[in-house]
Amino acid sequence: MPADRLDFLREDHGGLSADIGETFDQSERDEWHWNWPLWARAAQLPPEGDWRVWLVMAGRGFGKTRAGAEWVRTIAEADHEARIALVGASLHEARAVMVEGESGVMAVCPPHRRPRFEPSLRRVIWPNGAQAMLYSAGEPESLRGPQHSHAWCDEIAKWDDGQAQARRSWDNLLLGLRLGESPRIVATTTPRAVPLVRRLLEQAGSEADVAVTRGGTRENIAHLPARFIADVEREFGGTLLGRQELDGELIEDLPGALWTRALLERCRDGAVPAMTRVIVGVDPPASAQGDACGIVVCGLGEDRIARVLADATVERASPERWAGAVRDAARAWGADRVVAEANQGGAMVGAVLRAANATLPLRLVHASRGKVARAEPVAALYEAGRVRHAGMFARLEDELCGLMPGGAYQGPGRSPDRADACVWALTELMLGRAGEPRVWFD
Repeated sequence: MPADRLDFLREDHGGLSADIGETFDQSERDEWHWNWPLWARAAQLPPEGDWRVWLVMAGRGFGKTRAGAEWVRTIAEADHEARIALVGASLHEARAVMVEGESGVMAVCPPHRRPRFEPSLRRVIWPNGAQAMLYSAGEPESLRGPQHSHAWCDEIAKWDDGQAQARRSWDNLLLGLRLGESPRIVATTTPRAVPLVRRLLEQAGSEADVAVTRGGTRENIAHLPARFIADVEREFGGTLLGRQELDGELIEDLPGALWTRALLERCRDGAVPAMTRVIVGVDPPASAQGDACGIVVCGLGEDRIARVLADATVERASPERWAGAVRDAARAWGADRVVAEANQGGAMVGAVLRAANATLPLRLVHASRGKVARAEPVAALYEAGRVRHAGMFARLEDELCGLMPGGAYQGPGRSPDRADACVWALTELMLGRAGEPRVWFD
């Protein structure tokens, strides 16, 4: 469709509707649904200027994947000699999201110009001869040698960088980006304070020619289910993790904190194996008007790795209510034991919990050290890869990232109740009595 025709439709028709198509000839009707510049939001289109890297760093549901796939399609259809690298966190994600996903390359191409995907060769070929090859960021050496004219790198903040693989993959990609007159990379990601993202942001506007687009989930609200918006705002609203995942804001870690966002991302794992033992950790409140009652469920898998399974914390609850929440969490997860701190109330804590369920397997523990001191050996378990999170726990993770060495807490709220409950559960699972010398039974 000619450019002047596009300008006419944008400027003289306040909103696009099906009846506009009645003014088209047949060739235009075949194209207008597939004309991305006609439908895209401005933030989903490449920026002006002579950039080499376009970093799209935005919240969940912003339309980052669609923007990346449409850019790849535009390049491939315009240049039959294009050789494009499609780099995902893994080969599975490169195929499932970037190529075959609902907003992937195959889906955004019109049927009469759809490329051919050859899974065995990890290759996408357009009718005009342009090609795209799939790569895993977890295999840096696979990018050493191949040459490309363009690249789309998806969710770069998720790339495993435990041994600097993410940065080595990026560097090898850059070294092979030497075909054509103007090699370019589009990197799409939810923001996380990992080394590769930090490096690109530091280069933004510099001689490295990195252009940055930022945005939030709500910018794409017209194309997102209302239920999705309600669910994510209920789960993440008002949290630092929500500002990252929804608003697209890069949340900086506190210098020296026991937990960092990057560490927690490395420990995230959606797969949950069979559990050999499940513990509910409880940090009871001093009063119903005071702090929350931290209730966190952790399990030990058959692979001997501990997993945080659920955060069932309740706020401003009466003793009966928080005891009931503990009972419900223990039942739901088939807990082997409930471990509750007894510093506040001692025997009363045990009495309240047993009133909720007389058969509740209960251990009361007395804290002889501060919350942060107890957390330090548990943080070391995370560093060693012995603890994973089976999902995202926004408020718990905000509190973990606020625990500082030396006893300080700089996270949200007056007290890290969720974090303390998590520490009690993981200490019981992984450290036993060594984690807390003064454990006593009621």
